[in-house]
Amino acid sequence: MDLILRDGNLPDGRTGVDIGIKDGRIAAVEPKLSAKGRHEINVAGQLVSPPFVDAHFHMDATLSYGFPRINTSGTLLEGIALWGELKPHLTVEEIADRALTYCDWAVARGLLAIRSHVDICDDRLVAVEALLAVRERVKAHIDLQLVAFPQDGYLRAPNAVDNLARALDMGVDVVGGIPHFERTMADGGASIRALCEIAAARSLRVDMHCDETDDPMSRHVETLAAETRRLGLQGRVTGSHLTSMHSMDNYYVSKLIPLMAEAELSVIANPLVNIVIQGRHDTYPKRRGMTRVPELMDAGLTVAFGQDCCMDPWYPLGSGEMLEVAHMGLHVAMMTGSEAMHACFDAVTVNAAKIMGLEGYGIAPGCHADLVVLQAGNPVEAIRLRATRLYVMRRGRIIARTPPTATSLDMPGRPPDVDFMRAVN
Repeated sequence: MDLILRDGNLPDGRTGVDIGIKDGRIAAVEPKLSAKGRHEINVAGQLVSPPFVDAHFHMDATLSYGFPRINTSGTLLEGIALWGELKPHLTVEEIADRALTYCDWAVARGLLAIRSHVDICDDRLVAVEALLAVRERVKAHIDLQLVAFPQDGYLRAPNAVDNLARALDMGVDVVGGIPHFERTMADGGASIRALCEIAAARSLRVDMHCDETDDPMSRHVETLAAETRRLGLQGRVTGSHLTSMHSMDNYYVSKLIPLMAEAELSVIANPLVNIVIQGRHDTYPKRRGMTRVPELMDAGLTVAFGQDCCMDPWYPLGSGEMLEVAHMGLHVAMMTGSEAMHACFDAVTVNAAKIMGLEGYGIAPGCHADLVVLQAGNPVEAIRLRATRLYVMRRGRIIARTPPTATSLDMPGRPPDVDFMRAVN
């Protein structure tokens, strides 16, 4: 073996497991592996996970916060307008520089796969050019998948139809859309049909910004599910955001979710951004603004959590910390049961990887040796502590490491030799 990780815990609950790595892939996963490694690391009961995956992000806008101004209302529509003001000033070099900085952050946090939407409504396609170059540059460390995203509407924006085709011809991976931003409900449905037909003809995946609104009558996901079935795209189509489901009538949702399940739709919620962008026009009570994650999971749909934005016109915070995303998703969706908390960890790892169609992802013989060793004993503790990434590995090679965090929070129970009441008195 080139490398063996000894005595690790796995997300599925197995403990005391050794992971043998050879030629960049996992060769063995078993307790007390008898083989010897040229290098060995005793992880001593820490959690060994496949890498974090962000299946919904906007890398072309990342780290642009404050340019040319700040989104003072905090609304989705002002963010879109602000992005429109910024677009004419973007250059390939500037977009690539911001994206590469974010990729450095991602690697340090064990985030080794990202699906990024890239706006194709700028006729220059500078964002497409920039992120295609970034995808090539970071491929040894990050799987970067790009979505052709008509931010201003596929049918609404001038030249978006031609621009999207050009972007796909340039090598963008996935067909995107934003039906609720078209001029009418009818145009929204027409855009879904046209975009899904493009994906079927090109054998590509689909990822739609769908029903990202508080309007319960925004029901484009129904059309997306129907078109998925009509065109035989089952398992290749994702509805992102779906925040209108939070406000929909329960009877309608009782019909909608089975249709989505029949279409094998995937869903990506973005808890950090959904809960600050949605509900902005409410007084009190204010809606949470996130889709029905537990119900969708219970129906058998693959559900992931995405970061969505990081320091851009829509969101002033963010860091590429997917455990923060899982932590917020857990709270907003009220998923505090044991199995539910583990499901939130899956939402930023295996579920997101399935949505992206990542080959060789996981911890099993034959999988890529892409691993993260976390300073936590299990997934719930990792979420609770936003655990330190002790080691980040890509194809069996350590590409980032962080010293352990020395804090009593890392230990169960009260710290030894400390009388808390005496200390505060």
